Amino acid sequence: MAQYQIAVVVGSLRKDSFNRKLANALVKLAPAEFTFKFLDIGSLPLYNQDDDANQAEAVKRMKADITASQGLLFVTAEYNRSMPGVLKNALDHASRPYGQNAWAGKPAGVIGASIGAIGTALAQQHLRNVLAYLDAPTLGQPEAFIHAKDGLFNDDDSVGAGSKDFLQGWMDAYVAWVKKHA
Repeated sequence: MAQYQIAVVVGSLRKDSFNRKLANALVKLAPAEFTFKFLDIGSLPLYNQDDDANQAEAVKRMKADITASQGLLFVTAEYNRSMPGVLKNALDHASRPYGQNAWAGKPAGVIGASIGAIGTALAQQHLRNVLAYLDAPTLGQPEAFIHAKDGLFNDDDSVGAGSKDFLQGWMDAYVAWVKKHA
């Protein structure tokens, strides 16, 4: 049986982030041959092209973790109808310098939760546009715009009964996508 390491990028730094909880819950729904490495995007400096020749250690670590992975899982919040700046910063760092794009060819899944009724639909669309440019083949269906409300998570932060079947279906599709493209 093949083993798959997945680089997880949570687009929120908030301690009690719905999206960190969602990411932690999703990894519990994956099969045993999938392991998950959460990337630290909060310690990255702001991207500056002048630093491409001498990337910070945090950037080098993140790029090495992406390179060692067979897939990408983005679990993101939505800020002002787009992806959070910290996520865009991470995307920019790992795609540079030109010709050294760590995201390229890595199959990706995009999901997110928000208290808003449309979940993170617009953030996900913006992220998908960037991932297309970065040559990261991204799972198109099923889409998952999660409305974070009471019952989404159990007390142990696992997925609540009302959402478990849907999220298991999403994870199953993501696993198949990674296996097909890795």
